[in-house]
Amino acid sequence: MKLSPLTALVLLTGCMHPAPGQAPAPLNADAVAGVADPRLRQLLSDEWENAMIETPTTATGLGDHRYDDRMDVHSQAAITASQHARDGFLARADAIPAASLNALDATTLELFTETLRDGQGTDVCHTDQWGLSARNNALTMVAAMGDLQPIVTTQDATNYVARLRGLPVYITDDMDNLRLGIAQKRTPNAASVRLVIQQIDAVLATPIAEWATAEPLKTPHPDWGPGVEGRFHTDVLEFATIALVPALTGYRAFLNDELLPVARGDDRVGIWALPDGDACYKALILSHTSLPLDAADLHATGLSELEGIHAEMQVLGQKLFGTSDLPTLFAKLRTDPTLRFSTADEILAKANANLAAAKARIPAFFGHLPKADCEVRPIPGYEAPYTTIAYYKQLVPGEQPGYYYVNTYQPETRPRFEASALAFHESIPGHHLQIAIARELPEMPAFRRNLEITAFEEGWALYTERLADEMGLYATDLDRLGMLSFDSWRASRLVVDTGIHAMHWDRAQAEKFMMESTPLAENNIHNEVDRYITWPGQALAYKTGQMTIRDLRREAEAKMGPAFSLPAFHDVVLGGGAVTLPLLQERVRAWENGK
Repeated sequence: MKLSPLTALVLLTGCMHPAPGQAPAPLNADAVAGVADPRLRQLLSDEWENAMIETPTTATGLGDHRYDDRMDVHSQAAITASQHARDGFLARADAIPAASLNALDATTLELFTETLRDGQGTDVCHTDQWGLSARNNALTMVAAMGDLQPIVTTQDATNYVARLRGLPVYITDDMDNLRLGIAQKRTPNAASVRLVIQQIDAVLATPIAEWATAEPLKTPHPDWGPGVEGRFHTDVLEFATIALVPALTGYRAFLNDELLPVARGDDRVGIWALPDGDACYKALILSHTSLPLDAADLHATGLSELEGIHAEMQVLGQKLFGTSDLPTLFAKLRTDPTLRFSTADEILAKANANLAAAKARIPAFFGHLPKADCEVRPIPGYEAPYTTIAYYKQLVPGEQPGYYYVNTYQPETRPRFEASALAFHESIPGHHLQIAIARELPEMPAFRRNLEITAFEEGWALYTERLADEMGLYATDLDRLGMLSFDSWRASRLVVDTGIHAMHWDRAQAEKFMMESTPLAENNIHNEVDRYITWPGQALAYKTGQMTIRDLRREAEAKMGPAFSLPAFHDVVLGGGAVTLPLLQERVRAWENGK
C-alpha cells in the first residue's frame, strides 16, 4: 500500500487510536452504513479514513475529493507504516467477538478481517521491489492523472496542479524500491523492463500538450474568469516541461542502465526465481482465489477444462468451417483477414452495439438493476500497444459512469468473433453490472461496497460470457465460437500461470502452450504471458470463480426444482457485494434453504 506523509505521521504517533480517556474519532457515516455494533463501527470508520488519507488517488477514484491535492507516497517508510497500521486494525478486529454480532455485522467483520489478513500474507512478496510491468510503473501513474479527477472549479484546477507536483517524488520512490530489489536479488523480468522503456520513449517523443497528463486542458472553462484558465494551462505545461520530463528521463536511464542489466531472463520469469518465491506464490493463490488451492491441482483443473471446451469448439468448427481439427481451426481463426476488424471505428461500433443489446435484455435475467450507466471508450494510445484487449474502469456513483475500454490499436489484428464475449465480460452483464450493483447497495459499509475480490469479480464476469448465450445475445455461431475461444483462454491461464510460477516454465513454453490451446491472436498471447509473469496468481481467479458460481447454480437448480428462479439466483449472488468464494457458497445455500 502507499501512504501520504500525513498518514505516516498519524500512524507513527498513534493518533488514529485514541489514548485511554480520549474521545474516539468522529464516525464516517458512509464507512459505517448498516453496521450496528459500536466497536465495529468505530473500527471501520477509523480504517476507512486512514485508507483515504493513505492513498489519496484511490479516494479521488471513489468520489472522495478531500485529498485531491495530494499524491500517493510509496517509499519504504510509508510501506512499513501502512503495514503497522494494518496490523493494528487487525488486532482490533480480532478483539471483537463474532458471536456477539448480528448476522450482517458478523459477515462484515469476517470480510474485513480476511482482507487485512490477506494483506499480511502477501507481505512476503515485496512486490514493490520487482513488480514492474507495462501495466504497473511510475509512467502509468503519471498518465493516469489526466483521467483521475474531474476538474470543474478553479479549486479543482489548483488541486490538480498540486497533485502533479507530487509525481517526481513518486517516480523517485519507485526507483528507490527497485534499487532495494536489486540489492535483495528481487528484480523484474527483462522483457517487461524493455516494454516500460519503450513506453517512456514513446511519451517523451510526444509533445507535452498531447500527454495524457495534459488531457484536462482540452476542456474549456469560460466561467473561470479572465486569466484563470490560461494560468492553469501554463502551470500544467510548465511543470511537465521543467519537472516531469527530467524525472521521466532519469527514470528511463535508471531502468536501462541499472535495472535491465540485472533483470531476470526469459528462462527465469517465474516468481520461484525470487527469494521466498514459493511462499509468495502460495499467498497470492489464496489472495486471488480466496481459497487455499494447490498449484498442481489448479494446473490439472485447467487441462481438464480445456478438454471439454475443445470438444465444444470442434463441433462449431465442423459446422462453420468444415473441420474439427483444432490446429486447422485455430489457424483459420488467426489468419483469415475476413475475421478481423478493419478500423478502430468498427471496433467501437461493435462494442457499442453489444452493450446496447445487453442493456435491453438484462431485465429478464436480473431482478435488481443498477442505476449507473456504462459507456464505451478506446484504450489511450500510450497504453494500447502494451496492454490487454480491454478493461473496465469503475464508476463513481453520482459523478461518472462505468467505462468499458476496448483496445483499438492495430485493428486488423483484432478478431470480430471475440468482440461480443469481450463486451459482455467487461460491461453488461459482467463487470459493470456487478460493480454498479455493489456500489449502489443501500445500508452497506463503504469498504464492502468497494471491496475487490478477484475470484468473485472475475469469476462473475467469466460466468456471464456463457450466460449471454442464454440471454440470446450471440447473434451467430461464430460469436459463440468466440465465447469458447475466451473460455479456452481462461482455462489455459490455470495451466500457464502455475506452469510459470510453480513448474519453472520459461516464456517460450507459456506462449507455445497458449498458441496450441487457444485461437488467441499472437500479439494478444505475447501481452497476456507478460501479464501472467508480472501479476502472479491473478489469472487463476477467473476459472476458479466461474466454476464456483456455475456449480452453485447447478446445485440450486437441482435442489429447488421448479421453485428455482434464475433472476433470484443472480440477485443473491450479487446482492451482498463482492465476497470470498466460501462466503458466497454460504450465502447461496442459505437462500436455497429458505433462510
